[in-house]
Amino acid sequence: MVALLSKIDGAVVPTISEETNSKYTQLKLDYTFNDDKDPNRFYYRSDHYNFAKNNIPVIFYFNGTHEDYHREGDTPDKINYPILEKRTRLIFYTAWELANRPNKIRLN
Repeated sequence: MVALLSKIDGAVVPTISEETNSKYTQLKLDYTFNDDKDPNRFYYRSDHYNFAKNNIPVIFYFNGTHEDYHREGDTPDKINYPILEKRTRLIFYTAWELANRPNKIRLN
């Protein structure tokens, strides 16, 4: 599961990521944390938020939380490396698609 957080209305970035995901990685994309009522408010706490609030398109790829999230027990042995590789490929292919478009992306 990859949680995608993107709040820019009309931006094509999430669509490009979804299309890229369908073509290359077929990961389950989850928009749960996009909910304004999410008590965790990950979107608003992320570094991405300052870009998004200024209408700069962002995608915040996030794998969610777990029992040891941001705690002492949050160690590398708990990483699912095959899934991490797929997520990394999704980010790479999405960035590649964005960088190689004939025209700059536009907000509606």
